[in-house]
Amino acid sequence: MEAVAMAKPEREKVIALVGNPNSGKTSIFNDLTGARQHVGNWPGVTVEKKEGKLSYQGQTFNIVDLPGTYSLGAYSEDELIARNFILFDKPEAVINVVDASNLERNLYLTTQLLEMGANVVVALNMVDEARARKIEINIPRLAQALGVPVVPTVATRNEGIKELVATVAKRVQETICQPLKVNYGREIENELDKLEQIIKQDAKLAAKYPPRWLAIKLLEDDERLEAELQKEGARQVLDAATKSKKQLHEILGEEVEAIIADRRYGFINGLVKEAVTRRQTLEERLTLSDKIDNIVTNRYLGLPIFLLTMWAVFQFTFKLGDPMIGWVESAFEGLTGLATGWLEALGAPQLLTSFIADGIIGGLGSVLVFIPPIFLLFLAISLLEDSGYMARAAYIMDRLMHALGLHGKSFVPLLIGFGCNVPGIMATRTLESRQDRLITILINPLMSCTARLPVYVLFTGAFFTAKQGWVIFSLYLLGIVLAIIMGKIFKTFLFKGETAPFVMELPPYRVPTLKGTMIHMWERGSSFVRKAGTVIVGVVVLIWVLSNLPLGVEYASQESLIGRLGTILAPVFKPAGFGTWEAAVALVFGILAKEVVVGTLGVLYGVEEDGLTAAIAQSWTPLSAYAFMVMTLIYIPCVAAIGAIRRETNSWGWTAFTIGYSLLLGWVMAVLVFQVGRLLGLG
Repeated sequence: MEAVAMAKPEREKVIALVGNPNSGKTSIFNDLTGARQHVGNWPGVTVEKKEGKLSYQGQTFNIVDLPGTYSLGAYSEDELIARNFILFDKPEAVINVVDASNLERNLYLTTQLLEMGANVVVALNMVDEARARKIEINIPRLAQALGVPVVPTVATRNEGIKELVATVAKRVQETICQPLKVNYGREIENELDKLEQIIKQDAKLAAKYPPRWLAIKLLEDDERLEAELQKEGARQVLDAATKSKKQLHEILGEEVEAIIADRRYGFINGLVKEAVTRRQTLEERLTLSDKIDNIVTNRYLGLPIFLLTMWAVFQFTFKLGDPMIGWVESAFEGLTGLATGWLEALGAPQLLTSFIADGIIGGLGSVLVFIPPIFLLFLAISLLEDSGYMARAAYIMDRLMHALGLHGKSFVPLLIGFGCNVPGIMATRTLESRQDRLITILINPLMSCTARLPVYVLFTGAFFTAKQGWVIFSLYLLGIVLAIIMGKIFKTFLFKGETAPFVMELPPYRVPTLKGTMIHMWERGSSFVRKAGTVIVGVVVLIWVLSNLPLGVEYASQESLIGRLGTILAPVFKPAGFGTWEAAVALVFGILAKEVVVGTLGVLYGVEEDGLTAAIAQSWTPLSAYAFMVMTLIYIPCVAAIGAIRRETNSWGWTAFTIGYSLLLGWVMAVLVFQVGRLLGLG
């Protein structure tokens, strides 16, 4: 490596050098270019511009030392010069000099560069100082997490410079760079997607700016960019950005720019936790989030705190929800009485009266009675998400999943599965490896979605009133444990290979806004109401019809078509303690939608909403009830989840495997619960 004359050769490649002030950028520039440097000013401003030449293996590089800056926000001339050079001059590569002893601050600039799609090589400088401060950096993991090469250097001693030059020379040959995509949260991401699509419609604009990056800058209120777009007549884009910012401010309760910065720092925080080990000294200043994280993400305390938090969520849901269930039951009881009286007064046939009172109102009411606990559960989950704790929960489980050989990133789709397995399965698209995607899809149905919650509430209300929260918590915990075990089995026997590292974003803790929390609760809870008004009504009507056929049989009796179906299947479930035809039919129709299990039982027992709990208490035992809930937790996913599995795996084979193994596992676990319980004298 040597400095060469300043004459401009053909095919000269430009390398930009960028970094925070005091990161050692000038030292690296000197190491790369030697004494042959040119100092001038950037056009139109008095900011110093330094360039130098580097020759390596017959190639000549023009090294441009950009002004030291902490970010690319264009709030100062230095930031604007650095950003515009990378954006418009399009250097073949960008060497980002990062202070290894202060990664959190320096990686903010790195993140912005990667979001722009710059061809970055990270020069991890001052690694000697980092070691002196007892900071250990896993460089391969850091490089893999960032998606770009990371070269350790000590510029003051010329260490790592040859490796840096070789890496840059190789990097300039790679012309396609995938921009980094930081997840800014559901609301912001939705608006970013809308803006990005509008930007892409303007071919000139999309060619000049990376569409997602431009959308982010517009949400950040970048006045200089807005002025440029105004000159270019991009009125549609600017109007859409204004609308998006207003909507986000109403939902989130604060400036979007601040939330984006927090999310970016959250990404960096998670990256540092993944790749850096340090022994903190008492002198280090900690933010409130850091102090809280020292407890809630502690190696030993993190998991118990997570379990305690989830237990508290269920206690809150059911202690507060029980009285509300009574109110809804009374409302439907009154509605049934009114409908029956009105129809009888009109002289309506008994069959029609039964159809409306028992079929539609009774079956639908058996499900809708559980709206209060479902909405309360979503309220609690929204509070945890908006406060920032759910990200910590994923980080805690990430460590556990790594220990079991699973991909830490898989926990995010699993976490989504607690709400609904369908979006949880679809969320596996974020996993890069097909093997990781398949494993996560296979175990996702073991996460107890809210559709199963009405079944739990019904049976725990009948048998475990005093310990309702504990019992339901145990079912959710069982699903998590089984998912981990099955994931480990699949990883060991079906999918072998290394597990990639995972960067979990850890945004700062925030006080959730009332409006944002209520919007999140309604978005999720309303999907349950919509399903009740469509799928569940249809299934309940079908069950009512089968319960009345053939004509002349007693309604919902064992002689009806549905009774005959249940009679055929009932012996299969006898070892699990619920070998009745009613239970068998409920499970069969539960494949269509898990909420239907309760509605089916309501129709089959021929009782109104408030009578279903009493009917269950007379026909079941606490042990058989718990075994039935275990079966409901594990057995065949609903048809919507089955469709999602087929779509995401693009394989009927894996879809059939998921149906088969979950059915077998559910039956085995239910039998084990019942038989072991009997041996222990619990039956």
